[in-house]
Amino acid sequence: TILYHLNIPYVVDYDDAVFHRYNMHPRAVVRFLLGGKIDAVMRHAALVIVGNEYLGNYARGAGAKQVAYIPSVIDLDRYQVMPQPENPVFTIGWIGTPATEKYLHLIHRALSEVCKNGTARLILVGSSHTELPGVPMEVHAWSEETEVAEIQGFHVGIMPMPDSAWAQGKCGYKLIQCMACARPVIASPVGVAQGIIEDSKNGFLAAATADWVKAFCVLREDRRLREGMGKAGRAKVERHYSLQIAAPMLLSLLRSI
Repeated sequence: TILYHLNIPYVVDYDDAVFHRYNMHPRAVVRFLLGGKIDAVMRHAALVIVGNEYLGNYARGAGAKQVAYIPSVIDLDRYQVMPQPENPVFTIGWIGTPATEKYLHLIHRALSEVCKNGTARLILVGSSHTELPGVPMEVHAWSEETEVAEIQGFHVGIMPMPDSAWAQGKCGYKLIQCMACARPVIASPVGVAQGIIEDSKNGFLAAATADWVKAFCVLREDRRLREGMGKAGRAKVERHYSLQIAAPMLLSLLRSI
C-alpha cells in the first residue's frame, strides 16, 4: 500500500470477511489479480482489529504483525431497555439489508408454522421486500433514528444464516442490538452466534426447522421467559459488547502503535 511504502503506520478494522469478495470470486481473473489484495493490506498494517476469531485467524494467516479482537458494540446510552410490547400478536423481528434478506427463506417453513392462526407476525426492518407466503409481515424502512424503537417493538429478534465462509465472517451486530434492548434472540448456530447466544439463557440456537418452531412457540407462550432471557442478554451486552467497554480498549491499542 502507499502508506506502507511511505513508512506511515496504519490501522485497519474488519467486521466482515471482505477478502472473500476477491479470493472466492466466481471469475478466475478476479481471484488471480485481486485474491491477495486484502492479505497485503493486513500484512503491512501496524494493527489489524477484527470482530471475530475467523477474521483474526485469516489476518494472522496473511502475515499481520499485530491482531487485536474487539467485538461489534453498541452505545448503552442509546439502547434503552423498554418493557415487552403489549401487542397480543407475537412479533418476530428481523433487522438487516436487502443483501441478507434472502436468509429468511432458510426459516420460511418455521415462520409459516408459527404464524398460522394469526398468533404471530414478522416485522422486517431494512428489507426491500421478500416474498414469504403464509407469513403475515410488515416491511419498515431502516433509519438510524428509528432502529432502536423498531427493535423495542419486537418480542424476539432473529438472525437466520447459512453455514458459509461469508457468514463465518459476520460479527453478530444485529443480535447484539436486540439483546441490548433486552429482547431474546434466535439464530442459526453459525459463527459468532454460538458465542453471543448462550442457548436457553439469553436466546436459542436453532438449526433445523423443528428447532426454530420450538423456540418460537416457547417464547410466544411464556412472557416471563422472554423477560428473563432479555435481561440476561442485556447483561451480557453490558459486560462484553458495549462502547463503554470497547472504547478504552481501542484507545489503549492506538496509543501503543
